[in-house]
Amino acid sequence: MSPPPRFNPRTLTFLRALKRNNNREWFSAHKSDYETHVRGPMLATIERLAEDFPGIAPDLVASPRSLYRIYRDTRFSPDKTPYKTHVAARFSHRALPKNESAGLYVHLAHNQLWIGGGLYAPQRPQLQWIRKHIVANLRSFRSLVESPVFRRLGGVTGTTLKRVPRGFPPDHEAATYLKLNQYLAGEALDPALALSPRFYGTLLRRFTALEPFIRFLNTPLVAAAQFRM
Repeated sequence: MSPPPRFNPRTLTFLRALKRNNNREWFSAHKSDYETHVRGPMLATIERLAEDFPGIAPDLVASPRSLYRIYRDTRFSPDKTPYKTHVAARFSHRALPKNESAGLYVHLAHNQLWIGGGLYAPQRPQLQWIRKHIVANLRSFRSLVESPVFRRLGGVTGTTLKRVPRGFPPDHEAATYLKLNQYLAGEALDPALALSPRFYGTLLRRFTALEPFIRFLNTPLVAAAQFRM
């Protein structure tokens, strides 16, 4: 088997320079560096994950489409810089649209490596389905997110409501989790790790630890999608 994929020092050099020179002229002149040192290593990582996911995350898909485009959508943003200054990939459930699925996620910027997952921008019905699933399976959910392994990965985070949402008792024992508007878990790491031979093994171990959490979140979403069919 080939050596595990990783990035190289020129990856961080490119991303650091892009942050200083976020314009089309500079990017066009350095696009080959982006392809070789940024996009290429991330695609190699995705390709290896595609081989390993059947064993650790069989419901998730790793494919070239998992890679986020470098181009920013500036239509509704006051920030008109055209490029993202990180490279990222997201791995979603095979039965759900990419943006309607909880998934695993990794991104690399010049000053941060982030490995995690969850559901970043759920729609209101999705939140309701997940909250009901938590209430109905609270013991299982707590065994996942309150375990020492999961807490070492950062625990469950996300923006939070001030009150328990309508439809649930204000003093519900799962109130902390029901007030969440997002369900995320992950940790920022030293970007130097992405250049190390240890990178892929670390990524795989963290994804393996997060997969039960992702599967829990996706269970009601998949059930609702099948009901609508």
